Amino acid sequence: MKKFYLSAAVIAASLALPGLPAMAQTNEITVGITISTTGPAAALGIPERNALEFVPKEIGGVPLKVIVLDDGGDPTSATTNARRFVTESKADIMMGSSTTPPSIAVSNVANEAGIPHFGLAPFPITPERAKWSVSLPQPIPIMGKVLYEHMKAHNVKTVGYIGYSDSYGDLWFNDFKTQGGPMGLTMVAEERFARPDTSVAGQVLKLVAANPDAILIGASGTAAALPQTALRERGYKGLIYQTHGAASMDFIRIAGKAAEGVLMAAGPVMDPEDQPDSALTKKPGLALNSAYEAKYGPNSRSQFAGHSYDAFEVLKRVVPVALKAAKPGTAEFRDAIRQALLSEREIAASQGVYNFTEKDRHGLDDRSRIILTVKDGKYVLTK
Repeated sequence: MKKFYLSAAVIAASLALPGLPAMAQTNEITVGITISTTGPAAALGIPERNALEFVPKEIGGVPLKVIVLDDGGDPTSATTNARRFVTESKADIMMGSSTTPPSIAVSNVANEAGIPHFGLAPFPITPERAKWSVSLPQPIPIMGKVLYEHMKAHNVKTVGYIGYSDSYGDLWFNDFKTQGGPMGLTMVAEERFARPDTSVAGQVLKLVAANPDAILIGASGTAAALPQTALRERGYKGLIYQTHGAASMDFIRIAGKAAEGVLMAAGPVMDPEDQPDSALTKKPGLALNSAYEAKYGPNSRSQFAGHSYDAFEVLKRVVPVALKAAKPGTAEFRDAIRQALLSEREIAASQGVYNFTEKDRHGLDDRSRIILTVKDGKYVLTK
């Protein structure tokens, strides 16, 4: 397991030593982050980690101590990491994880401990997780609606679905039933696959045999390219829709020519250049992409980098408010952050404009979504 510290001067990596007591620090805010920098979700977690190089090192004059642990996409490891943040690091804030199942695990620990939690993957925020957790990525209903509207506008009537055999796949399947069905879309085939799978040949044969007008893929990271490639190899010529969980250059790299023409929901961070100057998401999106691509190369921008970056954009607004009420390292400070998340409005970030409420723990609206396609190996905006 790797542990990363971000200080005011440098970002360094070192091995975490189990059982080592946390150093007692004064006048600093401790942020514990568990993400998937190895394993099937590494294509999500690595950009999330990389983006931390471009976030503030202090807020409101108070230094940030940021501790990053790898959970490999495993809910059990994510739970262990989260409990270490509570018991060893005395974290004021927790973030993570990169995919849905471990994000649920972190949320459970955060709500048990009374620590503000910023999810970096879409996950269901049930009443027992609602007090302390918010989710930075766009909720599935917002992203789903724009895809279903596109389907309707392009005369799609029948849809096949292939998604993960876990909670992320369930979220998209259920959303299609909730929103797509009433819009006149009929699901004629449903298939699932596990994140580590290396073949979906059997599932794709069934989907192609059903011959739907379009296919929706409920997957994330590079694994989302697996059914995309298999469908085109098997001769499927209909429209293929991908979720915002696939919005990265790695998807194009893995899918290759099969990525051409895909229709993908994404956040505005993937194309801030084409936003009007009045868009509140334009400035933070340009700032992140400029810094990220200067270090990691042209077109390396990522939907997932935006999630971790935006968590700190939110903190830039809520931490100064919380500092007026209490000092870091106290239960009062953690509760003050929770309250500030409810009181601050129109928090501009690269992926959307956040307005959290006690009932809306995503806080986003239609300003948080665009549709991309792939043309000549590059993402371009489409309608």
